[in-house]
Amino acid sequence: MTRVVLADDHAIVREGLKRILEGQEGIEIAGEATNGHEALEKVRAGGFDILLLDLSMPGKSGIELIKQVKDESPKLRVLVLTMHEEDQYAVRAIRAGASGYLTKESAPGQLVSAIRRLAEGRLYISPNVAEQLALDVQPRGDEAPHRHLSDREFEVFQLLVNGRSVSEIAAQLHLSVKTVSTHKTRILQKMSAASVADLVRYAIHHRIGADPPPTG
Repeated sequence: MTRVVLADDHAIVREGLKRILEGQEGIEIAGEATNGHEALEKVRAGGFDILLLDLSMPGKSGIELIKQVKDESPKLRVLVLTMHEEDQYAVRAIRAGASGYLTKESAPGQLVSAIRRLAEGRLYISPNVAEQLALDVQPRGDEAPHRHLSDREFEVFQLLVNGRSVSEIAAQLHLSVKTVSTHKTRILQKMSAASVADLVRYAIHHRIGADPPPTG
């Protein structure tokens, strides 16, 4: 039996997931979490095999939450189910320790297939993500500049292009204003940008305009 915990802050999403999974042979719902804190409590309590995780939840979430989950429970498999498109977060999520990545546009059958695949100890990723991961081990001078940002820098980058001020970002990410300012400077350097307006134009061109997952 594969025991699954559902971590999503929207009750209607959790109910929909339960309806999809409860009738599936060999799959059991082992619990629910509505934010990052509850998800970590479930991880620490144990007793399940797969964490079905939304990237955007109150409190700690996103890539940082995946890293903490894997630090505390290395054998637990994490399946990301999110509104964020693959090209924004999939590779970063897999690098952080996730075993699979699905968008909420996916068909119910894909979700079931992904859970069964993870239960067998395998990854569930698209050919595009697999190719990007393979390219990670090769030196590439022509890679898009935003892919050279660290996970934290990428979060700050997305908040900047969505109009957040440095002080607002500091409050949301629980960082000092000085630290966020340093991230901003490094982002501008890595992106060869002169201003946040340049970053906004870049984000629009590369379709990286969606709000990032909040982190705590």
